[in-house]
Amino acid sequence: MRVARQDTRPFSVLSGLVAALAVMPVAAVVWIAAFGGLESLQHVLVNVLPRATGRTLMLVVFTGLVTSLFGIVTAWLVTTFDFPLRRVLSVALVLPLAIPSYIAAYTFSEFLDFTGPLQTGYRAFFGFKSARDYWFPDVRSLGGAVLVMSSVLYPYVYLACRSNFLMQGRAAADVARTLGAGPLRTILRIQLPMARPALMIGLTLVSMETLNDIGAVEYLGVNTLTFSIYDAWLNRGSLGGAAQLSVVLLVIVAGLIAVERLARRRQRFVANRTTASVNDQIRPPLGGMKRWLAIVTCLLPVALGFVLPVAMLLSYAFKRIDLLHDPRLMKALWHSVTVSGATALATVLIGFILAYTVRTRGGALSGLAGRLASLGYGMPGTVLAIGVLVPLAAFDNALDAWLRSHVGISTGLLLSGTGFAIFYACTVRFLTMAEGTVDSGFQKLSLHLDMAARTLGRSRLRTLTGVLLPNMRPALLTAALFVFVESTKELSATILLRPFNFNTLATLVYEDASRAQIERASIPSLIIVLVGLIPVLLVSRSMER
Repeated sequence: MRVARQDTRPFSVLSGLVAALAVMPVAAVVWIAAFGGLESLQHVLVNVLPRATGRTLMLVVFTGLVTSLFGIVTAWLVTTFDFPLRRVLSVALVLPLAIPSYIAAYTFSEFLDFTGPLQTGYRAFFGFKSARDYWFPDVRSLGGAVLVMSSVLYPYVYLACRSNFLMQGRAAADVARTLGAGPLRTILRIQLPMARPALMIGLTLVSMETLNDIGAVEYLGVNTLTFSIYDAWLNRGSLGGAAQLSVVLLVIVAGLIAVERLARRRQRFVANRTTASVNDQIRPPLGGMKRWLAIVTCLLPVALGFVLPVAMLLSYAFKRIDLLHDPRLMKALWHSVTVSGATALATVLIGFILAYTVRTRGGALSGLAGRLASLGYGMPGTVLAIGVLVPLAAFDNALDAWLRSHVGISTGLLLSGTGFAIFYACTVRFLTMAEGTVDSGFQKLSLHLDMAARTLGRSRLRTLTGVLLPNMRPALLTAALFVFVESTKELSATILLRPFNFNTLATLVYEDASRAQIERASIPSLIIVLVGLIPVLLVSRSMER
């Protein structure tokens, strides 16, 4: 046993180093906030925090309510009843996950704007001549932000509830109906309480994505905490104030995670043999108006969250097809591919090290290293950008000063002034995604494989390379794909960390949209959407299986 532990000691050291690098951004933000000065703290407490916190909480709460409505109702319909297009819609309901929230905000604004197709048709139909002749809701508002965020984030709730409804089986629902309960009472009193842990997981993901967003809320004019951090740092030059706001945002995120874990701990359900043996393919068919109401109910969120943004982007892209050869687009595409590819490779490697250490050594320290390394996923991108840039800049300045005094050369900004800062931030943020996928792959491999290889004379290294790695290839490729896609879509940290004249696809879309050049942003937006469709289709395919 001692020899085995010595064989894996380098993995333990690497796990500890990874945990330290993942914790460093959090520690840096707290340190800057603590020494940010009383003047910036007073300004934050009096002028920024009350309004921004209220707006943020309202956005999170209302987005959670709307996504719950969309996700629960659609998941219940496709798992409980049979109606035309049910199988197609059950897959299509996941498609809005491919649309980043900032792209949805740009397309919704264009569609609902005064010169957009909806208001233009509305004026033509009723004969109105100007905006003073009628009232139309303003999409650049809190309500508009709730609509946009809910349209693309509800699949988190849908996927969680759909999986839970399928795992419950039909036994509990059938028993409730034999006792006289109708479908509505059955879901409210039986199915939904049983799905509460899954619902909380979905809502937590929705809330964290809402808190992380900066492109949509800025474009729609909603002053959230995330935008206030961006504004304090770049527009007012107050790094201390931005860090102090970041700590408040971290407290909110920690509260969300605590509530989600408490909900899961308090309520656990296990599918027994009776529910598992029920043939869930037998669903009562809907007839008459109910069938059409079910189709419209499931089709509406798909139309809002996927069809509308893609249709708007395609209409603009056909007008500016010449931009396919734009050097700015080619350069941004190259930057996205290199940064996202490097992030995917790094996170998969680190995730493999963390998961393998837990598998071979176990113990509380190995588990603690994995939990510390997963802190980055809960950090909004703007907060992570502060925590990454400041330590890297301090290292660059210290190294440059030392080399100037001892060697007489200047290195400049080696880390903070290049794409490395974006790579570091994305690695910290998406490491949890890779580590979780790799760990799930390891869970499917029995420890007896390791033992059998060792008894046949293979060293631990040869067991790793000859037995485990070939069996882990699907999990590793899946983890790399998911991280690559998420890194390509990432905006909130990238917009703050990018060097001068360094654009990714996401920041290129952000720049063009900020200058009201949505047509120029259409082609890079479509590329991001097409890349995002890959994991969505994989999830849909596995879900159908």
